[in-house]
Amino acid sequence: METLYLDGLPSGIRTGAVFKLLIEQGRIDRAQIGNITINDGAATVSVADGTVTRLVKSLADANLDGRQIRAWHDLQAVRPEHFDNLLAWLAFEADAERSEKRQTQNVSRSLTRLVIRSEEYGVGGRILLQLAPKNQSLQLPWTRLSVGAPIRLVEEDQVDAKNWRGVISALNRKRVEIALTQFPETDADTFRLQFASDAISRQRMERALHMASSARTTRLAELRNILLGEREALFRPVTLSAIQQQHLAGLNAAQKDAVQHALNADDVALIHGPPGTGKTTTVTAAIMALIADKQSVMACAPSNLAVDNLAEKLIERGAKVVRLGHPVRVTDAVQSNTLDALVADHSDYRQAKKIRKDAAGVRREAFKQRRTRPAKGEKADLHREADDLIDEARRMEAQAVERVLDQAEVILSTLTGIDSALLGDRQFDVCVIDEAGQSIEPASWIPITRSQRVILAGDHQQLPPTVLSQKASDAGLSLSLLERLMQQNGEQLSRQLTVQYRMHAQIMDFSSQQFYENTLDADARVASHLLTDLQSVDPTELTETAVTYIDTAGAGYDEQQPDDEVSRNNPEEAALTVKKVQQLLDAGVATSSIAVVTPYSAQVSMLADLLPDGIEVGSIDAMQGREKDAVVISLVRSNTDGEVGFLSETRRMNVALTRARRKLIVIGDSATVTAHPFYASLVEYFESIGAYKSVWEEMEW
Repeated sequence: METLYLDGLPSGIRTGAVFKLLIEQGRIDRAQIGNITINDGAATVSVADGTVTRLVKSLADANLDGRQIRAWHDLQAVRPEHFDNLLAWLAFEADAERSEKRQTQNVSRSLTRLVIRSEEYGVGGRILLQLAPKNQSLQLPWTRLSVGAPIRLVEEDQVDAKNWRGVISALNRKRVEIALTQFPETDADTFRLQFASDAISRQRMERALHMASSARTTRLAELRNILLGEREALFRPVTLSAIQQQHLAGLNAAQKDAVQHALNADDVALIHGPPGTGKTTTVTAAIMALIADKQSVMACAPSNLAVDNLAEKLIERGAKVVRLGHPVRVTDAVQSNTLDALVADHSDYRQAKKIRKDAAGVRREAFKQRRTRPAKGEKADLHREADDLIDEARRMEAQAVERVLDQAEVILSTLTGIDSALLGDRQFDVCVIDEAGQSIEPASWIPITRSQRVILAGDHQQLPPTVLSQKASDAGLSLSLLERLMQQNGEQLSRQLTVQYRMHAQIMDFSSQQFYENTLDADARVASHLLTDLQSVDPTELTETAVTYIDTAGAGYDEQQPDDEVSRNNPEEAALTVKKVQQLLDAGVATSSIAVVTPYSAQVSMLADLLPDGIEVGSIDAMQGREKDAVVISLVRSNTDGEVGFLSETRRMNVALTRARRKLIVIGDSATVTAHPFYASLVEYFESIGAYKSVWEEMEW
């Protein structure tokens, strides 16, 4: 048997409809059709040998419920080696995810003995179920599950228990609400909620890789060859209209050059944005110029927060924005622009919601326990009636979704949140990926399969993609598409932003030297600003200088490794960190203006217990894309072997060092960290600007 892939199927479609599509529009004999598996708006179909190529051609213009779909088959024999590697590395990552799940799956990652208290319906056929303890006098126990977490709803006390995948949409001590894409047809009395790994994201990446590697004589095939370096990317000068030029007003020369470069690209362009250089502002201007030229845009990023940051800027500029994704994962400022909110106002959706409630009533009637035996076929008739009502509601919902999406100038989503069940075969003139340096390459291919051109924006010298599997990371999965293209042909493809608007020049200079060939300039408005320039801040040795390094070498501030943890902490260094924060507070610096950053989660936990309320403390990863007037960094590592461990990822430290606007304080043991060349250069830099202090001088402060 050969394998056929279908993508863009309407939400809630059943195998019978796909079977009918293959026979009527694919013109294939029913005997040649094998197993059909539907998941997440896509189907995998086994068909008889020798039929799949003809079937793909027959389905080139096929549609289902009025929506055109995408059909292809995986030409494994001619698949580029690069895609074979990416698929293999994803398999390694999946193994690592399953291993981590086994290690962390316990009572705190699940809730048991739950009953369904109510049900409602959301956009795209989502079923919203409220569950609570069967014993109504009990509250839900403490759990590590949280809003937005992927879960499975599992039948309890059932042989061959069924389960349904969903997301937690609300949670309090009394009830938990979950969003499912499939109605749980069940006779079970009680249920268990348990954490589920995000298999859908991996499946979407795998499908995108299969589609891209199999493309022949199409625009996707051309883009693939360019992104693999087999063809040269083309650029041609574009004259901007007066409206487009207005969207570039206020940008500096480097930002304008980056936007023009992106608009000139026939295929792919890169915008390299070091810390504080206004990358998202530049990307926003490029998108506004594109939509002013009537080009359709899909804008993506690896994280929900990065997507929402971009969405907020586009909304402020007046763009017609539709944000895909579950509303529980979207910031308040973007809620009214979510697909759910926009579709909920549509008359077709309101009618569909009423029909779904009718269907639920019919379904409950079918499952109702009765004293008298129902007439033969009565339950089956009720199920068919409910199915027909749901089909009608689904068609009306799909129509409402299509109309909302058709009116959008920019559709935004996380990379792995791109839902074929919502988008169908929709294509875009341009795909823009922000924070592209933080995404593994397979995720970037998801929007690329829907695009004519690609703009990648980010900084490969900051946080790399997060990869659980060391095997996959070592093999190459931690190399983002942005970084690979920068290595491959960055001089031609990219434009770098060079003026930064965040940091005092002394905070900026070390990163500029180490990571950006000394190309960054601090804007005059920030180049010399200090904490003392803020209202109500008193002049002290800390507030009148931009950088302070406190060297704990020789003080016996030894790192520790808590029992049963791989992380580390340093109690004496934590105490010193708290002391420095208190000195800032005593000088009049607001709690909201201070952040404490450390690479180790055990140190984060310790500092969170010691610091005053209102002081933000977190990991370096949590501070990516953010900034504070004052930042204190605790390096933690202090040992006789010169081991720096996690600190050896210098790009992560680049992020930490560039979060502060006016004051950067770094605390660490030079005798340990300078065993690494990067930190040797860092301490040397601190000495060169007069920022070096020994912990022994603390007695004099």
